[in-house]
Amino acid sequence: MTLLHESILYHLWTALLSLYESSGLHRFLAAAGAWCNRQIDTSRVLRVLCREGAVSRAWPASFLCRALSWLITLPGNLLHRLYSAFPRTFEDSFFARLAFSLGENTAVAQSWVILLLWSIPFTYWNNAYSLLGFVLLLVLFHAGAMHRRDFRLDLAGVGFYPLVLFGAVCLGVVLSYAPGPSFRFLLYHLSAALCVLVTVSAVRSLSDLKRLAAGGAVCVAVSGAYGIIQRIQGVEVSSSTVDLKVNAGMPGRVVSIFDNANTFAEVLLLLLPLVLALILCSKRTTSKILAAIVFLVGGIALGMTYSRATWVGFVCAMAVFVFLWKPRLIPAFLVLCCAAVPFLPTTIWNRILTIFNPADSSTASRIPLYQAALEVIRSRPLRGAGLGTAAPQVYIADWNLYHADFPYVHSHNFYLEVWIEAGLLGVTSFVASMLWNIKRAAHAVRHTAPSPARTITCAAAAALCGTMVCGLADYLWNYPRVLCIFWFVFAVALAGVKVCRQQETP
Repeated sequence: MTLLHESILYHLWTALLSLYESSGLHRFLAAAGAWCNRQIDTSRVLRVLCREGAVSRAWPASFLCRALSWLITLPGNLLHRLYSAFPRTFEDSFFARLAFSLGENTAVAQSWVILLLWSIPFTYWNNAYSLLGFVLLLVLFHAGAMHRRDFRLDLAGVGFYPLVLFGAVCLGVVLSYAPGPSFRFLLYHLSAALCVLVTVSAVRSLSDLKRLAAGGAVCVAVSGAYGIIQRIQGVEVSSSTVDLKVNAGMPGRVVSIFDNANTFAEVLLLLLPLVLALILCSKRTTSKILAAIVFLVGGIALGMTYSRATWVGFVCAMAVFVFLWKPRLIPAFLVLCCAAVPFLPTTIWNRILTIFNPADSSTASRIPLYQAALEVIRSRPLRGAGLGTAAPQVYIADWNLYHADFPYVHSHNFYLEVWIEAGLLGVTSFVASMLWNIKRAAHAVRHTAPSPARTITCAAAAALCGTMVCGLADYLWNYPRVLCIFWFVFAVALAGVKVCRQQETP
């Protein structure tokens, strides 16, 4: 630390910081920030955003919540009764005590599981790994619950709307046009549901929350560094993902340990805000610098994916983060964004300009996809075609609803795809789940003093907002691993709210 403080870069940074603090720009931004803060504090939008809904308030005490909670906590209660009947037997066993200790630290184990699961290269990846990993964590959690009455699965913290969404997902299999392929996708959604349930239940303190964010940061570091190495080594430009007529001179899109550039970008979109939160809430300078390096590596890799929808989603995520964390920094954020535009590489700037260019084949190709999805909705508005991308593909092919030269994979729109897979109930409960979680996060942030838990909650909510924007032009659940990462961030937001409420202020 002493070497850091004595370095030339440190002295240069402090000198620049001192110069900025005495400048007119700083005074202007401070005044503008204070004005923004006052406007937001008194805005009706914020009051609506931070208001907890009737369903959210009524859910924990409802009969359905209590009945389902009794059901899912039954294994833990039975194991606890077994422990109570033979306490001496278990306490004298080394392996039993080890299981109890590991179970009480399920959040620590989960951070390692996350690190391992999401750092496996695509060529070695199997979609069964996620299900096995979270089943293992569930078993571990029950081991901790065996000798502790207060260690139980928290269904009330998961919420009503995600539960309805999971019900709609199950109905998507029952009512599917192609039940066989849909059942396979049900297993992927089951992995995601276990991820949410275990995460919300296992996180009990700030340290647990920070460990999960750190697990996500390691994934960003590994995948981001490998993506940059790919670029250095050279990435072949694929005509199937890049229109070379409109994007002349654009290099190949990095995929890192994944099989698709958009998939890699979506993972970074979900996890980079958590890395930013670690920068802001780390107490040690070394940890801050390390997290900042990871954020920089992930940001550079995100640029190298050339994923336009994800770029827009990431900017929106950062804007939401600033809005929730410190609204007075909004003017500074806008100035920084405008100042960064001239420094963008030409290839990135040209790629941005093609977003609304109908001559770009990637943009134009989405129109027949949207049309096919809308035809499915028109013919099966309530039940959809069936869970997973395979069932809509079969339905669209059988009824000749898609007319384009390239194959139909998915609709490239989050909301349309959820609708055609899980029906009207599915898309309604999905949107409701997202808005409910973001509102809960905003309410918790509003009523909590500045703290690391508050910062991580802001980051998770911001990531969800970014995915909602990105979802207008892409489908994030096409790959089961991204599906689990999405719901992991969703669960981190819920867990952050729980930790924030432990330190809530009137």
